Amino acid sequence: MTETLRLDDTTDPAAPERRATAVSVEAEGRGPKALLTGVGVLVLLAVLLVAVAGWHLTQGTSGAVLPPADVLWGSRIPRLAAGVAVGVALGVAGILLQSLARNALASPDTLGVTAGAYLAVTALAAFGIAVPVWASGAVAFAGGLVAAGIVLGLAGGAGSSTTRLILAGTALALAFQAGTSTLLILFDEETTGLLAWGSGSLSQLGLTAFLQAAPVVVVVTVLALVLARRLDILALGDDTASSLGVPIRSTRAIGILLAVTLTAVSVTLAGPMGFVGLCAPVLARLLSRVVPSLNRRLLLIPAAGLLGAIVVILADALLRALIGAEAAILIPTGVATTLLGAIVLVLMARRLRDAGPTREPPRVRFGVRSRVRFRVTLVVVALGVAGVLLLGLLAGHTWLLTGDIALWLQGRAAPPIAFALDERAPRVVAAVVAGGALALSGTLIQGVSRNPLADPSILGVTGGGGLGAVLVITSAAASTGGMIAGAVTGSLLAFALVYLLSWRGGLSADRFLLVGIGVSYFTVSLTTFFLLRSNPWDTPRIYTWLSGTTYGRAWEQILPLVIVLVIALPFVVSSRRELDVLSLDEDTPRLVGIRLEPVRLLLLAVAAVLAALSVTAIGVIGFVGLVAPHAARALVGARHARVIPVAVLLGGLLVAVADTIGRTVIAPAQLPAGLVVALIGAPYFVWLLWRSRDA
Repeated sequence: MTETLRLDDTTDPAAPERRATAVSVEAEGRGPKALLTGVGVLVLLAVLLVAVAGWHLTQGTSGAVLPPADVLWGSRIPRLAAGVAVGVALGVAGILLQSLARNALASPDTLGVTAGAYLAVTALAAFGIAVPVWASGAVAFAGGLVAAGIVLGLAGGAGSSTTRLILAGTALALAFQAGTSTLLILFDEETTGLLAWGSGSLSQLGLTAFLQAAPVVVVVTVLALVLARRLDILALGDDTASSLGVPIRSTRAIGILLAVTLTAVSVTLAGPMGFVGLCAPVLARLLSRVVPSLNRRLLLIPAAGLLGAIVVILADALLRALIGAEAAILIPTGVATTLLGAIVLVLMARRLRDAGPTREPPRVRFGVRSRVRFRVTLVVVALGVAGVLLLGLLAGHTWLLTGDIALWLQGRAAPPIAFALDERAPRVVAAVVAGGALALSGTLIQGVSRNPLADPSILGVTGGGGLGAVLVITSAAASTGGMIAGAVTGSLLAFALVYLLSWRGGLSADRFLLVGIGVSYFTVSLTTFFLLRSNPWDTPRIYTWLSGTTYGRAWEQILPLVIVLVIALPFVVSSRRELDVLSLDEDTPRLVGIRLEPVRLLLLAVAAVLAALSVTAIGVIGFVGLVAPHAARALVGARHARVIPVAVLLGGLLVAVADTIGRTVIAPAQLPAGLVVALIGAPYFVWLLWRSRDA
């Protein structure tokens, strides 16, 4: 009755339009034939899941097609059951978050929920706290709920905008992932096995964990179906939904609680296989284009759950079938899931014509800044870089004096002091130079793609460099030159793949970002695969390097990056006007005579080379290219003539400070600079989001 009264409100000039929209929504997919078609699709998906599950049971280390009962009930059925539960949970969680945020990029990963749950579970293991499965689930739920609460608080509450929600979730996920990696490094003995589990593992000791998790998944899924009608109306927009009597804030809050619960159950049961929460809903929406009745959440939610289960089980079965059951034991199921999901996501992104509410790239706007402010900022930041260079040479397990540095420069320092400075100098220079290169790379990518979420790591460039370097490191012929060549080749190939797959009569910002995320997941999962297959004694060292570290740097690893940065910086500065125009829209560059695609391709290639060489200098660091350009725009405005030098200096300052902190806070032990960068950079980025909440 409330809805009728609202629709018949003649005092509202928009009432007729809302009435027509509501009637069309009521009519779409509600005819008996349409509903029957939608239910038929769900039945077909269920049959497909049963078929895939049957094939999955035949894959294992036993040579028999029909394994013995003890193998079947002791290993394969628990593994299958866990895969189904995890797939359904993440599929439903993903469609809930995407519906609430009205954004195809929303998922337990991009909103920080998976990272929060995983951090909570890792903390239990790190501090030696033994609890039953249900208690682990409660802790994971608490971690995910804290993450969701922080994201909602930063974004302005349950009724927040899509852009702010994704930005806040990305920042928080980076911080939580850094916290998890820190615990894995500091408590390596207590967290043994969590690295593989952290990629998502279906290995189970029995059906106990599944039997505890399954009822929760079923009940929460049913509650999500109860919420389906509200979600359908919410898809029309907040104003329309409010006029129809839908309580927007409570709907979002309830939906997020349900999604967090499902994510926590999944993380507790099989580790963070969060990619399913992004891939399954996208597949379901793609299917709804063929079967329009699936656009109703009452059908779309179970479709996403079934597709999630199919993705998880199919990935696990394909892995065992392709490389053999014995070899597959070493590979977490989540790696295979990510590989399969990344391919599907890229294919989907290429077919996507319009990403809906994300068609206009999200932006954080800043006011005009004066020239005096720019000059003062530039001088202050430059002095900060000089100060942190000096501090980096003095700080360490043993603190030195400035006189020691003077003697060292003259070649007259005592052997212990000379040894310390010979070790510290390349590290400090590597941090500053690599930080500047990553910041410049991020500035280029954000400017060209017009998207503040874009940076070398999200677009797969850094991941490709890390993969290329790891392939060289784990080979028998590892060398500095080989690592540099591998990183550059990997980054350029990843960039070329993203660019070519994104091209479809032009470069859509949405498609570019989606393809980049897919390639990034693909490269990271392959890196994890080779890392887990390497010599176990080398795993901690490689993992630390992948977290971003300056430990053991040599001048020959830094010199190529210095040369490229010296060449690239003047070129980018000379292209500042093109960057300003490219940052506006797709049409303006053509109107003012800029050859859009050649210029964009050249600038992105420069960004890829800078990111690749930074990987060889300090490993994989993914936060600098995101934070430094934002900070520069906040300080000096959006003109690239000012943003470029300030961003480069801020990037160098951020990484150098992080490296110094990592070498001194827990000395003689050390934290990788990349983890400290995320732990330092995330709060700043969060503050930046909060400060710009009205932008």
